[in-house]
Amino acid sequence: MKTILLFLILTFFVSCKNNSETKMYENDMNAPTKELTMKGTWKQISFYNYTDNMISDTILASESSKQIKMYSDTKVMWSRFRDSDSLDWFGYGDYIIGDSTLTEVIDYGSKAMNEAIKKERKFTFKLILDEDKFSQIQVDEDGNLIYAENYVRIE
Repeated sequence: MKTILLFLILTFFVSCKNNSETKMYENDMNAPTKELTMKGTWKQISFYNYTDNMISDTILASESSKQIKMYSDTKVMWSRFRDSDSLDWFGYGDYIIGDSTLTEVIDYGSKAMNEAIKKERKFTFKLILDEDKFSQIQVDEDGNLIYAENYVRIE
């Protein structure tokens, strides 16, 4: 009788443990995946220059040269500060994320930026986006990488 009772108790514990592990596994499988988004505030941390589609030079951002970008659901605004530059640089417009691309269409900006957007308002980049960092990479008409701006999320 003791043997049967011990066997039943052991069976009960094993079945409870397996059921608990199964539920934990099912919960992990049903957990929502976090959607990557540009929405937020980003600080530029570096530039890459490319030669033959390989990084040939890295320039780190500093307090004397910094850029911040802010994205809402559909709008982008950025500002750039350089101690050595007497010009103000900022821009505002719309953005769209496509298949590994970021397209910004600048409506207006600083005096220097308004001169630039007289020639071109639409800027399309190759986009590499992670949860807390992204790179926007300028590509030439042949698909060769030219330079990248690299950012980290600060909010």
